[in-house]
Amino acid sequence: MHGNLFQDLPKQLENELFSTITDASGVKIERILSQGQCSEPGFWYQQDQHEWVIVLQGAAILRFDDDPKTQLKTTQPETTQSKETRPKEMRLGPGDYLLIPAGERHRVDWTDPEQLTIWLAVFFDDSP
Repeated sequence: MHGNLFQDLPKQLENELFSTITDASGVKIERILSQGQCSEPGFWYQQDQHEWVIVLQGAAILRFDDDPKTQLKTTQPETTQSKETRPKEMRLGPGDYLLIPAGERHRVDWTDPEQLTIWLAVFFDDSP
């Protein structure tokens, strides 16, 4: 399998576009394209898998829910930046990445409406 994350990019984007690159053995890799889209009011992502995400182009703001009553209890992988020290809101630009542990509520508050934001997301389970 081979490809290019910067090919087949739309000029304008009405809706966020998710493209699965691979999905096998507990690991899924997605390219996500955004241009001004954000999470619906009141909506939070809360996945069963860990998510490592990088912005390759563009910009975005992610928000994290720090209410412990809304978090799923999971075994979290080691990270260089713990949830306790991470800001509630993070602005991401080209090259910025982070690990979102499984069960952590988060949302996209903003993506740049003037340019395409290209994300690469890797979803994975705990190691056996």
